[in-house]
Amino acid sequence: MKMLSAAEVEIATSRSKAEPVAIWKARKYIEEHADEELSLTKVAKIVNMNANYLSENFKQVTGTNFVEYVARARFANACDLLRNPNLRISDIAFAAGFQSLSQFNRVFKRLSGQSPTQFRAAKRVVICTGKISMRSEEKTRKNA
Repeated sequence: MKMLSAAEVEIATSRSKAEPVAIWKARKYIEEHADEELSLTKVAKIVNMNANYLSENFKQVTGTNFVEYVARARFANACDLLRNPNLRISDIAFAAGFQSLSQFNRVFKRLSGQSPTQFRAAKRVVICTGKISMRSEEKTRKNA
């Protein structure tokens, strides 16, 4: 019986933990198309997998289910859009891919612990001469 070196064990272990190509493609597609209507069936067709099989494997590999992954991708997009004070929150919700404003508010509150309005006020970032500084909502109103 051959004993494996520590390096051989590490290589074998990392290979078994590698993300399957189909799951990587599904994640990539979700991230690039989060602003569109997405369904498990649609993504399964894109990656040439059975929807149930994709669902099971997606959860096993990513640690989160398909619906939650899509919600988090849309949430991330919304966070970026919220940095633009000229965009209305309702417009941001739909631009990020949420189907309704109430769904957007519910998901946003669950993932961030605050409403989109509160997030925007607390996270307002102003770039001045290469420096990034945080501003409160009150200071922003005074300068407007």
